Amino acid sequence: MIGAAVAAVLAVFGAGSSLVAPVSDLAAVATSPAPAAAQDTLLHVLLALVIVIIAARLCGALCQRLHQPAVIGEVIAGILLGPSLLGRIAPGLMNWVLPAATAPYLSIIAQIGVILFMFLVGLQLDLSQLTKKTHATIAISHASILVPFVLGCVLALWLYPRYATGQVSFTVFALFVGVSLSVTAFPVLARILTDRGLQSTYMGTVALTCAAVDDATAWCLLAVVVAIAKADASSAVRTLAMTAVYLVVMLWVVRPLVTRAIRSASRRAVSAQAMMSFVVVALLISTLATEAAGIHAIFGAFLLGAIIPHASELARDLQGKLHDIVIVLFLPAFFAFTGLRTEIGLVSTPTEWFICAVITLTASLGKFGGTFAAAKVTGFMSRDAVSLGILMNTRGLMELIVLNLGLDLGILSPTLFTMLVIMAVLTTLATTPVLDLVTRRPVVNTSRLAVP
Repeated sequence: MIGAAVAAVLAVFGAGSSLVAPVSDLAAVATSPAPAAAQDTLLHVLLALVIVIIAARLCGALCQRLHQPAVIGEVIAGILLGPSLLGRIAPGLMNWVLPAATAPYLSIIAQIGVILFMFLVGLQLDLSQLTKKTHATIAISHASILVPFVLGCVLALWLYPRYATGQVSFTVFALFVGVSLSVTAFPVLARILTDRGLQSTYMGTVALTCAAVDDATAWCLLAVVVAIAKADASSAVRTLAMTAVYLVVMLWVVRPLVTRAIRSASRRAVSAQAMMSFVVVALLISTLATEAAGIHAIFGAFLLGAIIPHASELARDLQGKLHDIVIVLFLPAFFAFTGLRTEIGLVSTPTEWFICAVITLTASLGKFGGTFAAAKVTGFMSRDAVSLGILMNTRGLMELIVLNLGLDLGILSPTLFTMLVIMAVLTTLATTPVLDLVTRRPVVNTSRLAVP
C-alpha cells in the first residue's frame, strides 16, 4: 500500500514539474503598519483580547447547544471578527476592535498558544498505543493518511497553476496540499466520542488510536515538507539530518531520562513549581532545537509532550495547570489571528466556489474512502466502517495550525488558504450530524475532555 502510494505521488510530481504558478498575491495577508505608541498598542491589544475571548466563549457555547464541538464556534468567532464579516459590514468597528497595529502582537500570542496547545496534545498521546496495535488499526490509520494524501497531490496538478504563490516548487506545493487533506484532529475527535459516550467502545478505541497515529504521521510528513520548503537544495540534506538526530536524541536519550527524573522527583517529593520550571525549560529548549534544525517550533513542543509518560502524575498536573489558560486566552487569540488572514470575499466567483467545493469533496472522500475500505478489508461491519470513516474526517484546530504554517511559508496563497479554512470548518461541522444519521443515537454530553 505504501509502495503504491509512493509510486503515485512520484508520478504526480513528474506530471506537475512543467506547471507554472501564477504571480503571488501574498500582499493580501494581514500586515502591520508602523507601530503606534506603546501605550496605545497595549490598550488595543488588551481590548482585542477581551472582545475575542467573549466572542469565542459565546460562539463556543452556541455550538455546544447545537451538539457541535465548542472549538468550531471559537474558530467561527475568529472568522466573524475579521474581514470576512465584520470588516464588510462595519470596517470602522473592525479597525477599532482589531486594528492593524495589533496583528504582530496577536501573532506572537497565537504562536505561543499553538506551542502550548501542541504540547498538551503530545501529553495526551499514549505512545504505548502506537506500539500495541492490531493489524486492523495499522491498516486503517495508514489508509486514512495515504488515500487523502495521494488525492491531495493529484489535486495539486489542478490548483498549482491557479493558486500557488509563484515562489514555491510544485513538489513542495503538492506535498503540502496532500498533508493538509490528510490531517485528523485527534482532540476534536476525542471530544465527539466522549460526548456520545463511545470513547470506551471498541470502535471508539480504534478511532482514537487511528487518530493518534494519524496525528503523529501527519506531523512527521509536515516536518519533512517544512524542512524542504525552508531549505534550499544545498541545505535540505543538512536540515533532514539534523531533524533525524533530534528525533533520535529525544526518543532514545531524553525520553528515558525524563522517565527516570519523574520517578525520582516522585520519591523525593520535589515541589510542583520545581517540576514545572524543569518542564518549561525543556519545552523551550526542544522548540529552539526544532527551529535550529529548520522546522517549526510546534514539532518540538509536540514531541516533548509525547515523551512525557502519558499516565504520570506530572502529565496530569501539567494538563490541569495549562489547559484553562491555553483554551481561554491563547487559542482565541490564534483564532482571531487566523480570522484576520481569512478573507472569504477572496472566494467570490462561481468558479472559485466550485473549486472550494471540489477541495472539500476530495478531502472528505479521501478520508472516508481510505478509512472505510481498510475497515471493511480488516473485518469491520459496514455500519462501523462508515462510522469510522465519518469520524476520521474531523479536522478542526489541527488543520488550522497546518494551514497557518503554509501561509507563513508562502506555500499557500491567501485565496487557497481561505478555501482550505472553509474546508476544515465544513468537514468538522458535518461530523456530528452525519454520524447521528448513521448511528441514529442522540448526542449526550457526558464529560469534558482536557483539550478541545
